[in-house]
Amino acid sequence: MLDFRLLNDSDIPLVEIWLNEEHVKRWYEIPDLGITINDWLSELKEHKGEFQWITYLIVLWQDRPIGLCLYYKCEDSSDEDFGTLPLTDSYGIDYLIGEKSYLGKGLGKEIITLLVDRIFSLPYAQRVTADIDKNNKVSEKALLSCGFKLLDTGSRYVIYK
Repeated sequence: MLDFRLLNDSDIPLVEIWLNEEHVKRWYEIPDLGITINDWLSELKEHKGEFQWITYLIVLWQDRPIGLCLYYKCEDSSDEDFGTLPLTDSYGIDYLIGEKSYLGKGLGKEIITLLVDRIFSLPYAQRVTADIDKNNKVSEKALLSCGFKLLDTGSRYVIYK
């Protein structure tokens, strides 16, 4: 059974391992934007401080940590380009499966579905967006199968309540 729990400081070393796994690192380290794995780790370490506006969740499969996901109000993200997407009542998401043995089992779609359901249970949530690398076809397939639609930016997907 898939579930989430809030990130604890004690989870950060495990998430660091996941972020450095090649199947994750290739999508989370973005040289064109100057984003490194250390940037992600710095952000995680500040989840109770500077980045408390982001909700970080550990993904559990049968109570075993297998990944990380997060969501945030788009209007709280000052350095992200959302194109023409209205920021009010919009939420952004990120997600990853860190444990290799859980890849290719359809869990990505389940994670996205559970995360979107959680967000749409919040007052005023009207849309959820994910910005992925246009070469990440596995993530694209999971988003589309969950009802997301590609916006005109070529990398941003959105689903409406």
